[in-house]
Amino acid sequence: MRLGLSAVALIAITQVVLCGVVYGDPPSAAKMGRDELELFPADKIKWEEGPPSLPKGAMIAVLEGDPTKEGPFVFRVKLPDRYRVPPHTHPKTERVTVISGTFHIGMGDKFDEKAAKTMPAGTYGHWAAGMKHFVWAKGETVLQFHGTGPWSIQYVNPEDDPRNQKK
Repeated sequence: MRLGLSAVALIAITQVVLCGVVYGDPPSAAKMGRDELELFPADKIKWEEGPPSLPKGAMIAVLEGDPTKEGPFVFRVKLPDRYRVPPHTHPKTERVTVISGTFHIGMGDKFDEKAAKTMPAGTYGHWAAGMKHFVWAKGETVLQFHGTGPWSIQYVNPEDDPRNQKK
C-alpha cells in the first residue's frame, strides 16, 4: 500500500512541475515582473546625440535592451533633412520601420541616389547581414530599429567611418 501511495505522490508532483514548465510564464515576463509596464509616448522620448559610429547630426533613443550587448533591443534614430550614411554593412539582419519622414536605401558599395528605393512613413524593411547599402533622409526622419544585439556598423570605405575622422 505504501508503495502505491508513494508512486501516486511522485506522479502528482511530476505533473505539477511539468505543467509549470510547459504552461508557465515566458522567461521575459519573469525578468520584467508582472507589475512592470514601460510606455514611450512620442513626446516623452529622451533623445541623445547619436553614437560615434554614425555621422554627426543623428539623435538616438534606446527604448528597450542595450544595442551594444547580446540580446533583444529597440531603438529609434532621428535624422535631419538630407542626412546621409555612406555605404556600409551590419553583421546581423537590419530591421527598420519608418515612423516619420522619408528614408531612402540603396544597395551596393557606391553611393548612387538613382539606384535607391524610397521608404515613406509607415514602411518596414529588412535586409540581410553583410549587405552593402547606403541611406539618406528626406525631411526630418524618425526610424525604429529592432533586433538582436550587438548592433554595429562597418563602413565599406574606412575613410567614411566617423570614428576615423580627425577631431
